[in-house]
This record gives sequence, structure tokens and C-alpha cells, in this order.
Amino acid sequence: MPPSTHREPTGTQSARPHSERITLANFIDGKHVAGGRTFENISPVDGSVVATVHEAGADTVDTAVQAARKALEGPWAAFSVTDRVRMLRRIADVIEARSEDFVTAEVRDTGRPEKVVRDLDVPRAAMNFRVFADCIASASLPAYLTDLAHGRQALNYAVNKPLGVVAVIVPWNLPLLLLTWKVAPALAYGNAVVVKPSEETPSSATLLAEIMVEAGVPAGVYNVINGFGTGSTGEFLTTHRGVDGVTFTGESATGSAIMRAVAPSVRPVSFELGGKNAAIIFDDANLEAALDGLTRSIFLNTGQVCLSTERVYIQRGIFDQFTAELVQRGRALRLGAPDEPSTTTGPLISRQHRDKVLSYYDLAVQEGAEVLLGGGVPDLGAPLDGGAWIQPTLWVGLDNTARTVREEIFGPAAALIPFDIEDEAIRLANDTDYGLAAAVWTSNLERGHRVAQRMRVGMAWVNTWFLRDLRSPFGGIGLSGIGREGGEHSAHFYAEPTNVCVQL
Repeated sequence: MPPSTHREPTGTQSARPHSERITLANFIDGKHVAGGRTFENISPVDGSVVATVHEAGADTVDTAVQAARKALEGPWAAFSVTDRVRMLRRIADVIEARSEDFVTAEVRDTGRPEKVVRDLDVPRAAMNFRVFADCIASASLPAYLTDLAHGRQALNYAVNKPLGVVAVIVPWNLPLLLLTWKVAPALAYGNAVVVKPSEETPSSATLLAEIMVEAGVPAGVYNVINGFGTGSTGEFLTTHRGVDGVTFTGESATGSAIMRAVAPSVRPVSFELGGKNAAIIFDDANLEAALDGLTRSIFLNTGQVCLSTERVYIQRGIFDQFTAELVQRGRALRLGAPDEPSTTTGPLISRQHRDKVLSYYDLAVQEGAEVLLGGGVPDLGAPLDGGAWIQPTLWVGLDNTARTVREEIFGPAAALIPFDIEDEAIRLANDTDYGLAAAVWTSNLERGHRVAQRMRVGMAWVNTWFLRDLRSPFGGIGLSGIGREGGEHSAHFYAEPTNVCVQL
């Protein structure tokens, strides 16, 4: 296989640990394919160019879809469940063996702290493949023996078949984690995939192609095409009639556009979209645990997590104390280069996204917010000032009528709002067009169960956050998405059940 990267010096000195500029081509049918045009990938850490990326035009997208279709009818079709289980576990092993390569790729694209990527994203990527290997290894479908008239019987049983060619469109916030979360079940159930990573974070998808080859995945089963959305690669992929289904994580507006694209041919979709997630802090909560949890859920990955908390409802009796201590936790965060051991918080993904987040910082003040923490752009000095850095931010003085409280920001910011009684907290938390996740903090587990079950969300935590068995259902409702993934729940999208009825 030809090398996936061509390295050349950038001539730029920066605080990033990896200063090489690379070239990323598309990956189709087991080989790297150039595009007609290229674009630059910019480091969010210091604004330098870290990669030249080949854009896939309509013809290249068509080639990728045809390669995936051909793979479905070739050697991949002969892989038994046992074969796929072994292959998925090999992929996991190779990911672990090349873990530092993935750390390099993720940090280069996102600017996230190395330790976070090393401890969370890479192990989770390997685990995704192992979980779905275990899932299909132990899966069984029910059979029904039916008594018919005149003493006859019929046996009904179902078999799962691949959905087919799956378009996998992944975002920039957790590129490796979310990529493997979709590719692992797609391959587990026998599909072939055409992956479109975000134009902001193409590196890990290309590196995973090398892992696929090393693990023995047949050519055409895993393809990568780079580019943008409307009028570019994303639109060409979602409107291609050779695609049997689309799985997408990203903005709700983009999900709506994809639904319009697939509607004429009535193809299935699986969407995990935006969130405006709430946390409810009752006055009997373990405050240290709740403060730890909120510090993570608001500020982890600079607030660029679909599950992040942007609305915090705090019972009035502890509101002042809890707010003051949460502000202190925010002040203790350390923004800096990803290779610095003291760094807790990286930049936003781009200056364009920072402009969006800053517009909400300004809007919050216009809507009457009091800024307790942050509210602007930090002065980190050269070369970091060339990046997309922003201050972690907390507000009080807003309510559910404010746009800042209703619209997804996707940055390290949250509104802190008091409440008096349980029913009021539930009403406020559910007062949103989104429905992805919520967290309830209380020492009364009866109340914890009761409130969590009343949350209008796909996932509700009690006294924790970002903790989940990967076999459990993952997804949202409302503007937060369609469908569920995780363990056997993934089969509802990635597999097509066929019922077989035999009269005995």
C-alpha cells in the first residue's frame, strides 16, 4: 500500500508537539486516491497549516460508492460472523499497537490535551470494535412456532442481513471516538462504508484506513472521502443512489438537510444531533461530586461535546454556595499547548467556530447576564494567540426565555439558574426543543430515579456524567436526533432483518 502521508517542513515554529505538514488523500478500494482540488487544514492551537487535504469531487465519491458496492458482492460477502468477530478484534489490537499515531493525529487536528486523547479517545476506539465483536458473537434472533388450522404448524425465524453501503459522516469534536462508534457496528453487521470525516479533522479517518489494511479488511469495505458539505463531498455522498443509508453526527440543521437529500429514495438515517443539555442540582446532593461532575460536563473538550451541560438548574438554598465554588473550579482550568502536562483545556476547533461562540457570549450580556467567569478571549501570547482559544464562561441572571439558554452554543459555557421545587426543575429542564441528555444530582436515589425517568431525553444520568455501558442505547429525541445505537440497538439501523416462514 502506498504511504498515506507525504511530510514536508512547514517552516513554522509553534508550541505544538508535531510541526510536520502532511498531505492527506482520499482512500478508496484499498488505495490512496488524489482529488481534483486540495484544501488546507488549520491548527486550532496556533493557526498554522498542518495538512493539505485532497477534496473528493462527484466522480471520486461515485468511485468510492461503487468500490463499497463491489466489496459487498466480493470476498466480504463470504465473511461469516466468526470471521467478522476475529477481524474486529484484530482492528482493536492494531489500534492499540499504534495508539501514539492516533494521539498525534487527533492532537494535530483538534488541539486537545494529549493526556485526554491518550486516556479516553484511543482506548475507547479500540473498545468500540471489541464491544461489537462481542455483540455479534453472542447475538441470537427469536424463532416462533405457530399453530395453523387443521393441525398444521409453521416455523418463523429471522436472519440479519447488511443494510448495504453506509455513508458514515462524522464531526470534528471527537473524530476518532465517533468514527469508530459508527464504523465498528457497520462492519460487525457486514456493511461496507464510505466515510466522510469533517474537513476540520481528516487525519484519524485516514490513519484508520491503514489499520484496516493491516487487520486484513478486504479492499472497498472501508473508504474515506474528504471535503465539505453543501455543494461538495457531503452532498454528493448523501444524494448518491448507491448509498443504502446515512449515519450522521453533527448539527441539527445539517441533519435536516440530509433528511431532505435521502427522502426521494426513502433511505434510512441514524442521527445524533445537537443538544442543550440540562443538569439539576438538588440541595441534598454530594456537592463535591456534583462540582466535579459539572466541571467536566461544562468544560471537557472546551465544551465541544454533544453531551455537554449548557443549562444548570440549582436548588435555591445552595445556589450561591454552589455557584461560587463552580466558578473557582472554572478558574483552576489551565489553557495551553496540548503537550504541556498542566494543560486541562484546549482551543475551540477553529476561529470560525470561536466567532459563533463569542456571538453568544455577547448575546448573553445583551440579554441581561452577569458574567461570573470568562466571557472573552484569553491572552496566551505567541504563538498560541494565532489559535482559536476562548475563555471558559459562566453566567447568572438568565432564564429559559433567553436565546442563550435555548440555543446550542457548543462551547465552554453554561447558564446557572435557581429553582425551588422538584416539579419546577423538571419543567425547566424539559423546556427545550432538544432532547439528548440530562444529569440529576441528589443523595435521594428514589428522587434520582423518579426525576431521571421524567426527563425528556435519550440519556439521563444520576450522580454522574459521561458514563455508559456501550451496549446500552445511545441517541436523542426532538432536535437531538433519530434512532439509537449501542450493542444490539445498532442492529436496528445497520442490519435488515428478513423473516423466513416455513410451513411444517
